[in-house]
Amino acid sequence: MTAQVDYLAVVFAATSGASGELLGSDEKELVHLVWQLVDVKNKKVKVEPCEDVVEESVEEENGSGADSVSTASSLEAALNLFHLQLTNEVNSAGTGTSVCLCTDGQLHIRQVIHPEAASKNILVPDCFYSFFDLRKEFKKHFPTSDLKALNVHIMAECILQHALIQLCNSSFPITGHTFSNPEKVSEKFETGTCSKMEKVCDNTVIRARGLPWQSSDQDIARFFRGLNIAKGGAALCLNAQGRRNGEALVRFVSEEHRDLALQRHKHHMGNRYIEVYKATGEDFLKIAGGTSNEVAMFLSREDQIIVRMRGLPFTATHEQVLAFFSPGEGLKETCPVSGGKDGILFVRYPDGRPTGDAFVLFACEEHAQCALRKHKEILGRRYIELFKSTAAEVQQVLNRYSSAPLIPVAPAPLVSVLPTVSLLPPPGSVRDCLRLRGLPYTASIEDILTFLGEFTHDIRPHGVHMVLNQQGRPSGDCFIQMTSAERALLASQRLHKHVMSSQRGTNSRYVEVFPCSAEEMGLVLMGGLSPPPCLSPPSYSAYPAPPVLATEAAAALYPPIGQMLLPPRPLPPGHAYYPVSSQLYMNMNMNYSAYYPRYK
Repeated sequence: MTAQVDYLAVVFAATSGASGELLGSDEKELVHLVWQLVDVKNKKVKVEPCEDVVEESVEEENGSGADSVSTASSLEAALNLFHLQLTNEVNSAGTGTSVCLCTDGQLHIRQVIHPEAASKNILVPDCFYSFFDLRKEFKKHFPTSDLKALNVHIMAECILQHALIQLCNSSFPITGHTFSNPEKVSEKFETGTCSKMEKVCDNTVIRARGLPWQSSDQDIARFFRGLNIAKGGAALCLNAQGRRNGEALVRFVSEEHRDLALQRHKHHMGNRYIEVYKATGEDFLKIAGGTSNEVAMFLSREDQIIVRMRGLPFTATHEQVLAFFSPGEGLKETCPVSGGKDGILFVRYPDGRPTGDAFVLFACEEHAQCALRKHKEILGRRYIELFKSTAAEVQQVLNRYSSAPLIPVAPAPLVSVLPTVSLLPPPGSVRDCLRLRGLPYTASIEDILTFLGEFTHDIRPHGVHMVLNQQGRPSGDCFIQMTSAERALLASQRLHKHVMSSQRGTNSRYVEVFPCSAEEMGLVLMGGLSPPPCLSPPSYSAYPAPPVLATEAAAALYPPIGQMLLPPRPLPPGHAYYPVSSQLYMNMNMNYSAYYPRYK
């Protein structure tokens, strides 16, 4: 819209909660929707006095014989009544008359009307998808003016009338202020792809946490309804197993919309509240960015619904997938794959081996819902899991499987030397330490000493070592240095799987207690291997072991643990063996940092 509008419908909304700059931030319901029609050309107010359509709609509903009016029906009736009254007023002025909403800031439309309507599944009339922000218009025309002068009480006789007349009577430009190019509210979320080479501004991205696991990008867009999300800007995050972890990164069209999104922190999606935090453009590109031409071609068709297939036989073909979604005998439901074979994308490893995952395109929501009803049906000899997916999830899954290994293979000259060195602690070491596993996360040093009871007197000075994870939070592990191996063994036998309570919390847990050596404790505290549950320390057997290199020498000869793969070598009988897969798992998921409090 570039030409000046004939009428402005000045709208003022209020909720049962916060007002002013916090309007809509507390997720309270709309209780007042007041409006007036202003004739821009003739510079006068057409409708007087102010009309509150919420109160009118409630009175009409209650007067029709209804015992009570639900909040959803009240809001829907108010919006429809507003649209009807506005249409009648404009039509009475003659054909060809143009009108647009005008508000004191963005909050009335973006943070009140659209979010509440989305949460209650109410269709918003078309007139609420474009509006003029009087604050921005006033600032453009009077850059040095105080915008606080625009704030008028909700029951004032003429809402913002003086500010509007001042704009229309202005001598700059000569013809007065021109109301053109209104603010737009996106009617639907546009899916799309994002290249890793694209520049994404840090001030436009947020991270949403606590999403239901079955949420789609459309559900995210509905939660942020009223704010404009960039094309393809809703990216669901996956965990290490390729499943959704309840987080998403969302990219907005501007910093202003990002800041409004942050005000929806702890608003509800269904029965769950969603946490909203700032994020960076780099975070978004890690999740949604892609480089594969095959994926770009697959996602190039817009307005397609994506369904993810998981658990496919490794021998599955395009024909079998098409047959899987074809109707069976006597069934009338159809869910044809859009584009036939071109609408199927198999996910493969870099060497071409299938992963058991695939993505399938469907032309409409009806076909996609029909396809999802085949969840856990059999293809070949395996049942297939089906989920509604997104373009960002396709990029994530392809990036995950096509990326280089997390732990590169060591160069040849180094590998030839490594088999002579053991990275595991010598099993014959003196086991004069205790490992406590499964502590309550709120447990303190005092709680641990209380748990040890009579064995507290056997702790060496400064011998309590709690273990924190990478985020600096308790990991549930603790090491205790004892005065002798005999007392450590006796303590483990008496306290193993006893319950520990925390003074700072109501939770209590049973704690596993094992004897271990100082070398084993050092490996964990310094970021080395951590014995998995199936290979607990008591399973070690004592026998003479080759010496281990000193820390300084090992650091000089070899890179840090977790940066290389060691070839298997024969171990003496009775030695606890850690396969390569266990090493990978432990190094990726049990990154400890040492914490040495000076307690006894």
